[in-house]
Amino acid sequence: MIGITLGDPCGVGPEVVAKAVASLINSDSEKYLIIGDPELFLRACKQSGVKIPFSTDISCNSRVIVYNPLNKHLKNLTPGNPEAATAAVEWLKYGAIACLEGKLDALVTAPVNKESIINAGFEFVGQTEFLANLSNAKKTAMMLLGADDRERWIRVVLATTHIPIKRLSETLTREKVELAIEMAAVAGKALGIHNAKIGVCGLNPHAGEGGKIGDEEIHVIKPAVECMAKRGINVYGPFAADALFYHHFIGKYDIVVAMYHDQGLAPLKMVAFENGINWTVGLPFVRTSPDHGTAYDIAWKNVANPSSTISAINLAKRLIANNSYKNAVS
Repeated sequence: MIGITLGDPCGVGPEVVAKAVASLINSDSEKYLIIGDPELFLRACKQSGVKIPFSTDISCNSRVIVYNPLNKHLKNLTPGNPEAATAAVEWLKYGAIACLEGKLDALVTAPVNKESIINAGFEFVGQTEFLANLSNAKKTAMMLLGADDRERWIRVVLATTHIPIKRLSETLTREKVELAIEMAAVAGKALGIHNAKIGVCGLNPHAGEGGKIGDEEIHVIKPAVECMAKRGINVYGPFAADALFYHHFIGKYDIVVAMYHDQGLAPLKMVAFENGINWTVGLPFVRTSPDHGTAYDIAWKNVANPSSTISAINLAKRLIANNSYKNAVS
């Protein structure tokens, strides 16, 4: 059974989850546990014009179960409401614990709003970091992936995630780059890419021009690449990011390791804005997510595109099939 959180009740999460599940239940045999308010989910189904038979009894054998661990309905909430943010966190926590206890095979998480959650009193950087801390996972990385209409893939692992640009140089360490390379290799194995060829970005323009416009490539990134290559990983770099992503897109490299958030996500969203996936590699369970935010401006208007959520669910199913992810991280 795959768990799916509804995310921020004021965002597009309930809508894209309803549309995604409706599009999949007639083409697969998977069971789904929707973690959130049943009335909220029913409202999303009605507004989206989809009909999904579901039960609210978590012990039954229904294909779709909607369960709210908070045991309370959420009504008339507006973006930024602390009650909505608290619900999003509790649903996420419940899904993760269910995975850790073996009650769920995978977790797909709808978008949450970091600012709202922090304002509600939680110490929160992002769902990736929250799940890593909750599961006590020592080695994790954020991978973003998606394909264009010709099945040309962008697959990128981030060495740093939600870090202000002015702090990048002091935050980026050899250990973080090595971890990102290691997790890229794990991801390749889980995806069935034999001996994935990994290209590593530089931090600075033109990968530093031999130290003329930055020396992180010399002192941090290149030593990490050389170390991981000696460990048998098929990794190369550092390269200028702009050129590397082109060579990745045409198939010369299977996966790219980017040094920071927008360096990796800008190329991904150019290619796969509608169907991009966020995958946390290294957790003790499969976790994927659509690669977009809460989109408050279009929420509850029946215009949100579920493609990214569908892709996230399909990747989760792929990773749990034949234990491909479990075998890769073991």
